[in-house]
Amino acid sequence: MPVLIRNRQRKQKVDTERTRDFTQRLLDRLRCGAKEVSLVIVNDRQITEINRDYLGKNRPTNVISFAMGEGEFGDLDSGLLGDVVVSVDTACRDALASGADPDDELDFLIIHGVLHLLGYEHEKTEEAMAMRKKEAEMFSALKGYKLRR
Repeated sequence: MPVLIRNRQRKQKVDTERTRDFTQRLLDRLRCGAKEVSLVIVNDRQITEINRDYLGKNRPTNVISFAMGEGEFGDLDSGLLGDVVVSVDTACRDALASGADPDDELDFLIIHGVLHLLGYEHEKTEEAMAMRKKEAEMFSALKGYKLRR
């Protein structure tokens, strides 16, 4: 299944082909290569609206995931994994603050968002540890080095 990418912002340059390839390799490694994922790249204003409207938080965030397998009709189409929305503005700020490459930060947020689609959470301590471990494992496996954060 395809990785669908929609770049809805114009401020930051995003290599959508590189990003699509990375996301597909991530899905393959997670044994979800046959699932469809929609990746939406937005700016801080756009993600603030989404965060406010869907999560009740009136502020920008780096990534929001919407799993298609959740909720009352979550079992209707098992071929759809879900949507990952990334604020490239926040990703660039986070990369600058940590000294990371902006593409690495974007890739990390894609990993984080896709893991949420698969049910990983970070609200509880033991779940957070499992998610951080899986994020680091996926990043290192796909990039060949550890994320500098």
